[in-house]
Amino acid sequence: MLTRRIIPCLDVKDGRVVKGVKFEELRDAGDPVEQARAYGAAGADELCFLDISASLESRGTLLALVERVARELAIPFAVGGGVRSAGDAETLLRAGADKVSLNTAALADPALITAVARLAGSQSAMIAIDAKARGPGWEVRSHGGTRGTGRDLIDWAREAVDRGAGEILLTSMDHDGVKRGFALEMLRAVTAAVPVPVIASGGAGEAGHFADAFEAGAAAALAASVFHFGTLGISSVKEACAARGFPMRWPV
Repeated sequence: MLTRRIIPCLDVKDGRVVKGVKFEELRDAGDPVEQARAYGAAGADELCFLDISASLESRGTLLALVERVARELAIPFAVGGGVRSAGDAETLLRAGADKVSLNTAALADPALITAVARLAGSQSAMIAIDAKARGPGWEVRSHGGTRGTGRDLIDWAREAVDRGAGEILLTSMDHDGVKRGFALEMLRAVTAAVPVPVIASGGAGEAGHFADAFEAGAAAALAASVFHFGTLGISSVKEACAARGFPMRWPV
């Protein structure tokens, strides 16, 4: 059985880590560089940095901040927000990112996924999908979750992988920040539809929720507020998952 990953996420706005509920009511959660340093020391398997207002503000990612965070880390580092071209992605990779997360721009121009995958391989091209329940399925949202696209989640996930995405970061807008658990039905549907790793995001409230996500097919589980505000620790989550039979990586 493959080792599962626990990934803290730094949602960054105006240079600060923030967290809200269902993408709204954001509150300050600290300095990104300090948070990165702490999570690396705590045994996080990876770190995700998402500049959540870049697309809405039609600007690039906060490059200087990305460089500062990368210098603090010895674990894989994914960066997203405001990536509109292969050139933007290359700049982030050179700044220290191991993976580039694409969302709004990839929806507008799916060929961007292929272009980014060609830079350093499919493993460097992550597709972030924000989805909301609609009818019997889920609709993909863009621009930080503020705009509907009319696109079906499963169709978009399959297309993204066909175009070269090596990983999917799947966020349930309905579950985000609610702390009642990940959207397991949605997670099962996506993991059954694509052959690449899927990261579960949105809804973690207790350690058992991470193991639930792994049982539903996730290769990794991502959370923000429960880690940022001290509700859960990385080690306690890993211990709970290991107790449920999932192999975990432990700090050396």
